[in-house]
Amino acid sequence: MSVSRKTNRDHAKKTARPMVEDQVIASQLEALLTPAITTQENYYRQLGLRDRILNLPLMVAAVLTLLWRDVAGVRELTRMLARDGFLWCQPTQVSQQAISQRFLSFPAQLFEKVFKDLLPSLSTAWHSRNCRPLPESIQFTLDKFDRIWIVDSSTLEALFCKLNSLKDVPQGQLAGKMGIVVDLMTRLPVEIWFQENPRASDTKLEADILNRVTAKTLLLLDRGFYHFRFWQQLIEQDVHFITRLKKGASIKVEQVFTEGYALRDRLIRLGSGTKKTPEITLRLIEVRSGKTWHSYLTSVLEPTVLPPYVVADLYRRRWRIEEAFNTVKRLLGLSYLWTGSLNGIQLQIWGTWLFYAVLVDLGDAVAEELSLPFDRISLEMIYRGLYHFSIARQKGQSTDPIKYFSAPENQDLGVVKQLRKPNVKLIVAPFPEHQRGSDQFFFQPHPRSPLTTGTQP
Repeated sequence: MSVSRKTNRDHAKKTARPMVEDQVIASQLEALLTPAITTQENYYRQLGLRDRILNLPLMVAAVLTLLWRDVAGVRELTRMLARDGFLWCQPTQVSQQAISQRFLSFPAQLFEKVFKDLLPSLSTAWHSRNCRPLPESIQFTLDKFDRIWIVDSSTLEALFCKLNSLKDVPQGQLAGKMGIVVDLMTRLPVEIWFQENPRASDTKLEADILNRVTAKTLLLLDRGFYHFRFWQQLIEQDVHFITRLKKGASIKVEQVFTEGYALRDRLIRLGSGTKKTPEITLRLIEVRSGKTWHSYLTSVLEPTVLPPYVVADLYRRRWRIEEAFNTVKRLLGLSYLWTGSLNGIQLQIWGTWLFYAVLVDLGDAVAEELSLPFDRISLEMIYRGLYHFSIARQKGQSTDPIKYFSAPENQDLGVVKQLRKPNVKLIVAPFPEHQRGSDQFFFQPHPRSPLTTGTQP
């Protein structure tokens, strides 16, 4: 009996049939990106780069086309450029070798600068919308803090097909690691760091985080950043955080705020007092779900500033960054690396996150049109639905992707996530009372609300 070989689907050969370009979407991408590209043309010349055919505007258009239209590779991209052009680029005859070499050598920092120049305009667009509601825990917290950021890192996939630039690298070596900061309110990426060492600890990002954050920021950190000295430095900068308690941690209780059947909220001391593990005062919040206790640590010491259930709900929303990783890696193809060049990998990282930010902006505009929370919108189904919008536009049935995705007759596309769990109201009391036998996790039922989405990680 034959045994089938196990394959890595992230490295499976992609389809050779790219999506057809839609003029409306192409025009919107051009309007969004042209100012950011124009701003960087001076820097482009400062780097000593000639105004050649494969310049900054064309390279940005090429990378976005690879992502948006799901192009299989450079060979197909060369054919498309020669016959039809793409986005704002007219048909141009360029060899496949020239484009391949350009991906190896084109400075990735130019894409980084275009990406960072684009973010303020997307943030402005987000703030101009006021019909889609924010989760109550986020609204409550933003009265006390200026911003809520999620910080995490993710390892890139292995390099299987490499160019001569990395011919001495062992087969299957991981391509590196990226650290990401995402704004929980806007869901837009804030900062991206790349490390060549795929096994680098999250603590290697601490200096970058300390240089990037400003006062009155609340960070949601996973246990990869479980480092007492780092926490102390954040607090000294008037930056606060929420994270998880490690199993077996030695704590000293200093004050009890709430002690009940389903909730414990206490002021504690952690650390041994050494330089590496200084003593630090934190709040430990423990919430019961069935027979399981979930523990959260925060540097916000006053329950009146961040009530216990608000802390628990905010940390539950840390999962949004995992959803972002899933979108860029599986949906937008960052798990399938185009090249083994380190510069090419960074080029793909910046290009993919740039397109992700544009996709978030489109999803938020749809949420605004429907007056729904952003959590109700599926970015995956919007991305897949661009094909259906293109067909509808060709038939003269639609001219606006936002109106198209919001139309009742198009809800079968799955852009709006289905309702799963009964609606509940967040308890924002700093010292909530609990009745014995309550098995609600984080929440208390709202008597007048029907249903809501399930976004539990």
